[in-house]
Amino acid sequence: MPPIDPVDLTAQLVRCPSVTPEDAGALDILHDLLSDAGFTCGWADRGGIRNLFARWGTPGNTKSFGFNGHTDVVPVGDEGAWTKPPFGAEIHDGVMYGRGTTDMKSGVAAFAAAAVDFVTDTPPDGSIVIAITGDEEGESVDGTLALLDYMEQHGERMDVCLVGEPTCPENMGDMIKIGRRGSMTVKFRVIGKQGHSAYPHRALNPLPAMVSLMDRLARRTLDEGTEHFDPSTLAVVTVDTGNAATNVIPADCTAAVNIRFNDTHTGASLTEWIETEVHRVREEFSVEVTTQVKISGESFITPPGDLSSLVATAVEAETGVAPVLSTSGGTSDARFVKSHCPVVEFGLVGQSMHQVDEHVRVEHIHQLKAIYARILADYFV
Repeated sequence: MPPIDPVDLTAQLVRCPSVTPEDAGALDILHDLLSDAGFTCGWADRGGIRNLFARWGTPGNTKSFGFNGHTDVVPVGDEGAWTKPPFGAEIHDGVMYGRGTTDMKSGVAAFAAAAVDFVTDTPPDGSIVIAITGDEEGESVDGTLALLDYMEQHGERMDVCLVGEPTCPENMGDMIKIGRRGSMTVKFRVIGKQGHSAYPHRALNPLPAMVSLMDRLARRTLDEGTEHFDPSTLAVVTVDTGNAATNVIPADCTAAVNIRFNDTHTGASLTEWIETEVHRVREEFSVEVTTQVKISGESFITPPGDLSSLVATAVEAETGVAPVLSTSGGTSDARFVKSHCPVVEFGLVGQSMHQVDEHVRVEHIHQLKAIYARILADYFV
């Protein structure tokens, strides 16, 4: 089998309009490529989501290296604002344009190409697992979690895993993610009594209670940061009454906050604090307050060690850049993989992800494949 061109493979994937939760044929392309290279492939579909599991080698006591990624993408948005077709994968002046070029079809193409070339040229004493989901940009309940459930049911496992998400903020090679902050969203509803604004004593205005609650939450310093994490943050993201009238006190008011938290906290501990503040507002303003909590993921860290050193050494060898180990950014599917095995993330420069005219430098796709290939060689040798 000739070497796999990761740029061509990226273009094939980008031309599949796989806006989450649609697959649009992207995983079929990877299934055929990996099957032809001797990978044993299986589908871990769940809840209408397609998920591809592939393994080269025999599961068991031999060492296993895993890659995780996704082929679903966020919506295009205003297509008229794009200067290049969002699913065209056109290359201009060494840059490929299209939704998913950065996040993260090029990453998937790079590790699939590196894995196929590696097992073809130097079959390792061990196994390589590739787990690719179509549900990372959506609810993420039937994606990587379904793949991990499939692996448990079929006796498959990874000893370590690399997630190919974009991780570099400025230059290729400048950052590896060794953990992520936790994320949770809390929605509030304060229920009062509607009335005329000229007769406030006949109403029960929910707004002062909501304003007080948001102020209590937003003013608190959650922590000062930890060894591997920046300080936790709480952002008030909406306050709304749906009231367009200036002479009406509304019956209720809604709001929401988003919290990104480090290893000082858990979702449960933050929920307990929020409920304490809610109780105080109920008592002070004599209103009813309801809450709805969604914890998207807990904070986690893969302590610096063999895995991060393996990846950092390969990155520096191929880019000349010594990467920083970081836990910054949002959430990723690494938050699920961390319960299965040690996991780190490394991928492209992510500046254009989710933007109009999302794009990637062609040379960076080749460079990323070379990094992944070196990681495999160093791991198995």
